[in-house]
Amino acid sequence: MNLKVLSKLVGFLLLFLAASQASCLVYAVWDGESSEGLDAVEAFSISIGIAVISGLAMLGLGRGADNELLRRESVSVVGLGWIFCTLFGALPYFLCEPRMGLADSLFESVSGFTATGATVIADIESMPRSLLLWRALTQWLGGMGILVLFVALLSSFGAGSKALFRHESSTFDAEGLSPRIQWTSIQLWGIYVFLSLVCYLGLRVLGMGNFDAVCHSFTTVATGGFSTYNASIGHFDSLAIELWIVVFMLLGAMNFMLYAWMLRRQWDRWRQDEASKVLLLIIGLSTLCIALNLTFRENDLSFGQGLREALFQVIAIMTTTGFATADFDQWPAFSVIVLVFLMVIGGCAGSTSGGLKVGRFILFFKTVRFQLKMGFRPNQVMKLKLNGNAVSDRFRIDTLFLISVAALSVLLGSMIVCLLQPQQDLRTCVSAVLASLFNIGPALGEVGPTQHYGGFNGMTKIFLSFLMVLGRLEFYALLVLFMPSLWKRY
Repeated sequence: MNLKVLSKLVGFLLLFLAASQASCLVYAVWDGESSEGLDAVEAFSISIGIAVISGLAMLGLGRGADNELLRRESVSVVGLGWIFCTLFGALPYFLCEPRMGLADSLFESVSGFTATGATVIADIESMPRSLLLWRALTQWLGGMGILVLFVALLSSFGAGSKALFRHESSTFDAEGLSPRIQWTSIQLWGIYVFLSLVCYLGLRVLGMGNFDAVCHSFTTVATGGFSTYNASIGHFDSLAIELWIVVFMLLGAMNFMLYAWMLRRQWDRWRQDEASKVLLLIIGLSTLCIALNLTFRENDLSFGQGLREALFQVIAIMTTTGFATADFDQWPAFSVIVLVFLMVIGGCAGSTSGGLKVGRFILFFKTVRFQLKMGFRPNQVMKLKLNGNAVSDRFRIDTLFLISVAALSVLLGSMIVCLLQPQQDLRTCVSAVLASLFNIGPALGEVGPTQHYGGFNGMTKIFLSFLMVLGRLEFYALLVLFMPSLWKRY
């Protein structure tokens, strides 16, 4: 393991984090925020100072290292980068009034960078606006992936650049990536910025204030779900705003490589992509089923209103954004089960969404069918295909491995949360694990869409924070840090 290059990259990452916090400091100065205790200006100033000093120290330790990154370092820097980002990103929450505890600050920071959207804040509207801007900015940086931005900004990382890109951006298939991975990263971030800008402009036209439009455009395209209001998007009570946000939640849940291929006029990629078609099909069927279920079970609800609530919540949950316009925890059991199923599936690979990804479920069911056929036709030569391309055995095994690890994580995680929170019911504990691991945000029971995670104890919050990072990095990049053989020197 080349520790110098790791130290150098983490140092650059901390300096970039300080620069990001500086934008919130500028806003705090401009907005004139102050409080009885440590005000936002002082809090962000101290946070930036700590990040800069730590970053420079890490750069000093990595002096003499080049930018070439081998596969082992690329996997390590993804896990370590996220750990450092969330730790230093928690400083503003801890320092600024109303000061949050260590566990709460870490939870809010992790929830931001992983674009989960779970919160421990009971009254969001009472928080300093610069801190709310920081919450939204962390989701925007974490949505596309802060290390993908590093690949775009820094010179070539060498052999490990594609591995870093794949582990950070949740792209489970490297097919179609340009040999110049740096140029691909620049393209994807350019598309991301463009979608965020268009989303912001649309929200302004529809009547949303400037500050709210900035924050919600960040968290919509990032499919994060942090809002500036306690009632989330329901605060605005505007069908036009809801539909506009629905469009950009969907765009954020699509594979961003599809947009890059569109710019290269490779239209056949759109026609071949199975995940986007299945995503839209699942959303359509789920919306219709839930709308009908709500209409027949709720006597005072018209089909039009049921369709409006169902459409928004289905897309918000499946894209793992987590915005809310209704308390879906009070919906009929059938509708709730459908939403839980959508939580697990998530969006497309290479998107800003969480979950296990639609493509993996497609491949899983194709594998089941393939194995069943092999059972009664063992001598027939068959190929497993996804998007018109043959799927390698390694890719198929990786997919089954990830689904198995996810299922085991849900089981063990639920047991641990039940142990840590003996006063909570099973519905609350299991859904909290699902919402954290698959980066949803709101869950059911005591952590439903109208509730928050502030009632959990510190150990539970730290454990759920671990699950958020575990799910965001899709298990491998974080779990591999615990392998002793990874840290052996060359």
